[in-house]
Amino acid sequence: MNFVLTLFTILLLFKLMADLGLDWLNLSEVNKNAHKVPEAFKHFVDSETYSKSVDYSRTNMKFSMWSTIYDTALLAVIIFSGLLVFLWNYAQGILGTGIWGQAISLFAITIILSIPSFPFELYNTFKIEAKFGFNKSSLGLWITDKVKGIVLSAVIAIPLFALILWIVKLPLWWLWATVVLAVFQVVMMVLYPVFIMPLFNKFTELEDGDLKDRLMSLADRTGFKAKSIYIMDGSKRSGHSNAFFSGLGKMRRIVLFDTLVEKHTEEELEAILAHEIGHYKLGHIPKMLLVNILMTAIGFYILGLLVESATFVEAFGFAYSPEVLTPTFILFTLFSGLITFWMSPFSNIFSRRHEYQADAFSKKAMQGDARPLIEALHKLHNSNLSNLTPHKLFSAFHYSHPTLMERETALKSI
Repeated sequence: MNFVLTLFTILLLFKLMADLGLDWLNLSEVNKNAHKVPEAFKHFVDSETYSKSVDYSRTNMKFSMWSTIYDTALLAVIIFSGLLVFLWNYAQGILGTGIWGQAISLFAITIILSIPSFPFELYNTFKIEAKFGFNKSSLGLWITDKVKGIVLSAVIAIPLFALILWIVKLPLWWLWATVVLAVFQVVMMVLYPVFIMPLFNKFTELEDGDLKDRLMSLADRTGFKAKSIYIMDGSKRSGHSNAFFSGLGKMRRIVLFDTLVEKHTEEELEAILAHEIGHYKLGHIPKMLLVNILMTAIGFYILGLLVESATFVEAFGFAYSPEVLTPTFILFTLFSGLITFWMSPFSNIFSRRHEYQADAFSKKAMQGDARPLIEALHKLHNSNLSNLTPHKLFSAFHYSHPTLMERETALKSI
């Protein structure tokens, strides 16, 4: 038991030091380049915008450091104060230890543990994002989103967890649980854009005109069959821009943020969309899905070993019962986050490779002209006040996309 608690403490402290160290390195790199626009960026960013992006990066790094300290302290209190055990004992006293009682208890405890992070979310949205002109949301909308998210999560997560608890009784349960989650992910990819996203945002078909003709022509010549292109009211909540496609088969949608359409030329939008189509045509979605399924299988296999261990749950103050698995599930979730953090550089390498490939696809789709995508990336970085000089080690852990200069260099060298 002492070994389990010691291991948890070591992992918690190591992650804290790593997070703070990476933030400090990144902040130092930003400060080192803060006094003037680096030569490599002078052709697309002016001094005022660069200064504002430096201020935004500094503010976010300092906020991130305080958030990390807060989250670590909170997790330590939750574990070592006995609060988690108290919440579980209280929940099972009301709901019982049947499959549905455990499923509802897990969901309720998860929601309760997320509440202490709300003040930081509010500060980030209504202070930091508002200060730099990004926040467009109201407090009422923020609260409505939270309520909708909790209700929707309850409808989806509770039956899913109940099903997994039932599957645990089967031989090789971890394998069957992986299959269930894989099917769930595919179903959600189909249903999410049609039934869930409209609960939070308004989607309007792109009006007939030159832009729609241009984008539909791109979709046709790249073999990406799409019935229509949608504009999402992203400006309802934020000034940040994005574009994506979602869904599978006939449910597939091309989606552009309204903020993106406002800030980019038709040629740039075509290049951005070509990049997104590249992810689809190059099979990145099923590849990432397969990786997720593999990681899920490994996770469930390890969880399968832990549910048979009384030492694991008893080390944290829980009473062990082979019929009551929720404490093990909760603790595994808390433990796994401390371990998967160290794997993020490897998953980011995989993701960045896909980004380079999608960029190359975009250039090819634009008849070998990289200029539209490069100019679009410049505008995106300017409008989003992105950090143009991140520390390499920080970006290795936190950036799923290559940096701007890495992408621009790769595009020019193809």
